Amino acid sequence: MLSMIGLIGGLALLIYLTMKGMNLLVAGPLCALFVAVFSGLPLFPQLVGEGEANLVGNYMSGFSGFIASWYLMFLLGAIFGKVMEDSGAADSVSQWIVSKLGMKRAVLAIVIACAVLTYGGVSLFVVAFSVYPMAVSLFRQADLPRRFIPAALAFGSVTFTMTSAGSPEIQNWIPIEYLGTSPYAGWEVSAIVAVFMMVFGYWWLGRMIKKAVSRGEKFIARENDPVNENKALPSPISGVIPLLVVLIISFIFHDSLQQSALIIALLGGVIATFLLNRTYFKSFWDAVSEGTLGALLALGNTAAVVGFGGVAKAVPAFETAVNAMTSIPGSPLIGGAIAVSVIAGMTGSASGGQAIALPLLAPHYIDMGVNTEALHRVVSISSGALDSLPHNGYVVTTVRAICGESHQDAYNPVGALTVIVPLLGVILAIVLFSLGVGI
Repeated sequence: MLSMIGLIGGLALLIYLTMKGMNLLVAGPLCALFVAVFSGLPLFPQLVGEGEANLVGNYMSGFSGFIASWYLMFLLGAIFGKVMEDSGAADSVSQWIVSKLGMKRAVLAIVIACAVLTYGGVSLFVVAFSVYPMAVSLFRQADLPRRFIPAALAFGSVTFTMTSAGSPEIQNWIPIEYLGTSPYAGWEVSAIVAVFMMVFGYWWLGRMIKKAVSRGEKFIARENDPVNENKALPSPISGVIPLLVVLIISFIFHDSLQQSALIIALLGGVIATFLLNRTYFKSFWDAVSEGTLGALLALGNTAAVVGFGGVAKAVPAFETAVNAMTSIPGSPLIGGAIAVSVIAGMTGSASGGQAIALPLLAPHYIDMGVNTEALHRVVSISSGALDSLPHNGYVVTTVRAICGESHQDAYNPVGALTVIVPLLGVILAIVLFSLGVGI
């Protein structure tokens, strides 16, 4: 009982402190300590046998493991975004998009850019880094409240693209190992759900922004924003080509190199930006330095939350909660969706929720004769709902480190689009599968 109080209390405390703006590098280990104390988890590795769970060991394993896995992607993604910004390539692309879509569709341009890159296999974190400069430029030109930029970035990245059939994102690939399916499992239902989430989410985002504008909210410039100097900009084609380079290279090498394909793709994007726009840079190496510092901040914030998840998974209450979630009676699709979504919320990770729940769920449901393609798609979509609570690594990175906003100002629209919309999407998927669509 104490362990469960510690687990739920620690998660609630982490969300509260995040919303209040506390530095995650402090809040993460503090909340992990809360969980450990209530669960009786030893605090130091010297107090336990080799390989046994303890606060410092588990927290730092999660923290350092994330950095080891993602440092180069974060670094190159941040540098890519900065060189696109410094060269004027991002401004050039944004102005071209606005000229074609009209200023009223500035938000749609951001959503489309994120969706194309995400479905092209570019990491969600990297997409946010890469598209942010264009988003700032578009919001500035359209005079829209900048606190909605994180919502636009997140909506285009983690709703109708990340968990859809055919997506190369890991959230669509994890179920394959446990269910023996393909990335295109349940594609008919996936297509319907994706269209629903895209249309409904975009309408809702537009409605929220329109209300804010009617209250008098406008774009407020900051000192570190790209300065409008009315300088000569490169051709829009020179701005689009680096994005295509990232997309094409990630497609080519995704199957063979998987996650590491992003290193080659992003490096190719940086090189392409330099070669095509080198005469337009204010200072290429200053842009590289600024991108490096931004990457370190974003990486540290995200790793702090991953470390908390490493401690949470080690306490007895977590196993109890997982067992309860995976034993929900009724339709296996409903039980699977609830289990994966709740565990993803507890760990702040969509992929984490799948990786923990599926080894327990899959054999049981397969023995029951559940359609594996339907289960694959429901599990995938549901993993992208409660994972986006305020403490989620992507949310923290996008809101705080990339966009420079506070959770108090920016999280409500992010939560609406990345929690509520996917929850509605998974309900629709379960209904459609229950009616026999795509089965």
